[in-house]
Formats: sequence, structure tokens, C-alpha cells
Amino acid sequence: MAAPSISNMFISFNKPHQLTFPLGHSKFQTPFRRTQNSIKLATGEKSSTSTVREQEHEEATTLHTHTSNYKPKLEDHLERLPEAWRQIQGESDWAGLLEPMDPLLRMETIRYGDMAQACYDAFDFDPFSKYCGSCRFTPRNFFSSLEMPLVGYTVTRYLYATANINLPNFFKHSRWSKMWSKNANWAGYVAVSDHAMTTRLGRRDITIAWRGTVTCLEWVADLMDFLKPISSNGIPCPDQTVKVESGFLELYTDKEESCSYCKFSAREQVLTEVKRLLEIYRDEEVSITITGHSLGSALAILSAYDIAETGANTMRDGRGVGVTVMSFSGPRVGNVRFKERLERLGVKVLRVVNKHDVVPKAPGLFFNEQLPAAVMKVAEGLPWSYSHVGVELALDHKKSPFLNPNGDAVCAHNLEALLHLLDGYHGKGERFVLASGRDPALVNKGCDFLKDHHMIPPNWRQDANKGMIRSNGRWMQPERPKLQVHPQDMHHHLTQLGLTSSHT
Repeated sequence: MAAPSISNMFISFNKPHQLTFPLGHSKFQTPFRRTQNSIKLATGEKSSTSTVREQEHEEATTLHTHTSNYKPKLEDHLERLPEAWRQIQGESDWAGLLEPMDPLLRMETIRYGDMAQACYDAFDFDPFSKYCGSCRFTPRNFFSSLEMPLVGYTVTRYLYATANINLPNFFKHSRWSKMWSKNANWAGYVAVSDHAMTTRLGRRDITIAWRGTVTCLEWVADLMDFLKPISSNGIPCPDQTVKVESGFLELYTDKEESCSYCKFSAREQVLTEVKRLLEIYRDEEVSITITGHSLGSALAILSAYDIAETGANTMRDGRGVGVTVMSFSGPRVGNVRFKERLERLGVKVLRVVNKHDVVPKAPGLFFNEQLPAAVMKVAEGLPWSYSHVGVELALDHKKSPFLNPNGDAVCAHNLEALLHLLDGYHGKGERFVLASGRDPALVNKGCDFLKDHHMIPPNWRQDANKGMIRSNGRWMQPERPKLQVHPQDMHHHLTQLGLTSSHT
């Protein structure tokens, strides 16, 4: 049977139709025009055999029926979000929402996945750029520069991490002798929902998005694969047996006092920003959602634990703000004691993974949660005994008719591919059907995963002229505006949190 074309995987309309979501992301607004004048992603002639034609017709009809029944209900699902958001955020550990897949949970999870993907799209990977390792856009123009004008969030601050620790495949450096920073890399951002989005969500949402690793998996080998007490790096914990991977902990807590960008650790930056925003919105219903892919997922889980353990999510009136992690393709972070402590603190974690991805299987290749409880009880004291946290949603890229089932490890780890799988997932045993009309071409934005007959070039996303501009007849790299790195009230919030700092 010939592989189904992209044009046959969507409902046909008599008139051009553009699917638009009020929750706002340009990726959710991708036009799929079902007319002869449309741009079709799949080219190539169909088989001339009647059997193949009949099979393709049957598949298209099935998808037509399924999608036709689904799309008119999208607005209904969005309308119930203000009442259902606590369940979507994991109040009941997503019981009854994953099998079958709840449409509203799918949409919200993809939305947070796109906010994690924005970290990759905004990051300057080019070593020939003097700003390599930084964000290419200012906070004010962050989402609009990424063609996400309707995302409904405002970036309130950027997060930076020191590049002094042994994770060379996470940090990127410029070849220029005079670069923007020799010690720092942009690590993500904090954003808050605007008034319109807050109304749609039913609460004010603070989102923290951590950058991960997108182009290579060698960072897994860079891990020290050694557990250490989380309290050893200043994070409060009453139990010395609560341990996390030492490399993640160093990345989160390390700082370089001589660098203006990372004279405060990533930990101090995120805790003080959460505290600041909760003071601003102290009279509102608020949620804290942390997202990240790959190594960014580890930072998301670690920072979620820290926010809850430190009490940074506590309002002035004593109300506790719920903390949820939307994790994508993340590794294990700590031992079973860390898992238990995270659950006791009420942090909710939904882990979306591709079952063929190697990263979620590390670290803890031999001693992990999949072993019998009796074995783990004996091994829990070992420095390489790990346990995943939260609830797992395992997807399979071999279920998608768009993807090459023999894609390599980098493809299996790709975030856009994972969001594609999430969009087509309806439950175990259910047929793969793209529910929101998400453009499959996004998969090949940074890898080569789509089947060849779809004719989507691999790694197609490129910056125009690699960021070069022409000025007075010469090509040059433009200067970028200097940002205010840390808020002026940083010390005030550090004091409120009981964190000491030598900076004045």
C-alpha cells in the first residue's frame, strides 16, 4: 500500500478553510487550504492500481469522518477550560484524561510544548555570530519575532546559566574574540498570560520555559551520572537521602560573579521572578506551569521542586499556587526519594515521551523504576539508582503515517516530531489522526524525519542570510540592543525568600 499523502490526511472542504485557535500560536493557525489552488505538501503520482486507489480512498474517508466529527467541537472544548483547568493542570494526576486522550488536555499540552520549542527557535546557535549562545530577540518582541503574536503571553525576564560546568554540548560559544559573554548562555524565559489569555484560561498563568538540547545527544554522555543530595547545593530539603543528578544540580545552582548575566544562578533568577509576579497578581487565581524539552525538562522538574520546597509559590495570604510541569522527552532527574518528596510537595508532572527515544531511558540505565520494588529498595542507596517522576504519556513515532519509521536517534528525540505525535494521538489502539490541523512540515524544521514522498526538505528552517544585513553596500552582523539582565528589586526578593547573596 502506498504511504498516504499529507493532502489525504485532512478533511476536504468546498471552500478554502483556515483552522484558527483562539489560544493563539502561529503553528496552530497554519492554513490547510483544501482546493486546487492550495499548496500541497505531498507530491508524486498515486499508484495506478485500483487496489491502492481504493485503499487510499478508504483511509481518506475514515480520516475525513473522524476529523469532521472532531473539529466542530474544538470551540466547545476551549469554552470549558476556565472550569476544567485544574484537571488539565494535573489536580487528579490526569486520571481519565489520557485514555482516551482528552482533546482539551492535548491542546494545552501542545501549547506548552510550543512555548518550549520557542526556546530553540529563538536561540542563536551560530558560532560565527558574536551573539552565539544568546537569544536572538528582545523580551518585548520575543513572541512576535517568532510569528507567535497570538500566544497571549508577555515575557517578563530571560534566564541565564553559567557555561562553566561540564556540559559542552548544551552550551554554545562564539568564535569572535569579543563576544557578548564568555561565561553565560541563554537558558530560557519566564512569561505571564495577558488579560485576554487569562480570561480564556480561567486564571493568570506564569510559564517558565527552559531551553534544552536539540541537535545532538552527546550531552547524555556528558552527565556525571552521579547522584548527590539536593540540599548540598543550597536547596532546602529536610531529607538528606533526596538526591538528584549532579550535573543538573550544578547547571541550576552555579553562578559566575564576574559575569553580569550569571552573577545570580539560574535558581536565584527563577525563584525571584516567580515571587515578584505572585506579588503583582496576589489578588488573582494563579497557576505556575513549567515546561522544557530534553535537558530543559530536567531543569523544569528541578525548578518545580525548588519552587515548592522553598515556598516561592506561597501567596501573602498563605494560599499555595499549584505547580505543574509539562515535560517533553526528559531524562530521569533523581532517585526514588526525590520522586516521593516531589509528590509530597504536590508538584504535578506530565511526561510526554517517544517510546523510541533514548534520552528518557537515561540516566539510571540499569537501576530504575522499572525494576521490581524489592530490587529498588536494595539499590536505592546506590549513586546511580534513578526513578522517573510523575505520569508518563508514551507515544510511538511508528504510528504516524507521515514519519519515517527508521528515523535516527536525533529524529526520535525531536520536539516538533513529539508534538506532531501528540496531535495525532487519541488513545491506545486508536488510529493516528491529526486533531488540530497542525502542519506536519514543522517536523522537518530541524531534522529529516518526514517520509521522502512528502517532499519537505530536511532542516528547512533557516535565518535569512544567517542574520547578515546590508548597510552602505557592505554585509555585516547587526548590533543587538543591550538588555537589562536582572531586575533592580532582585535583592528584595532574594531576602524575602531567605536566600543570601553577596552582591550589592
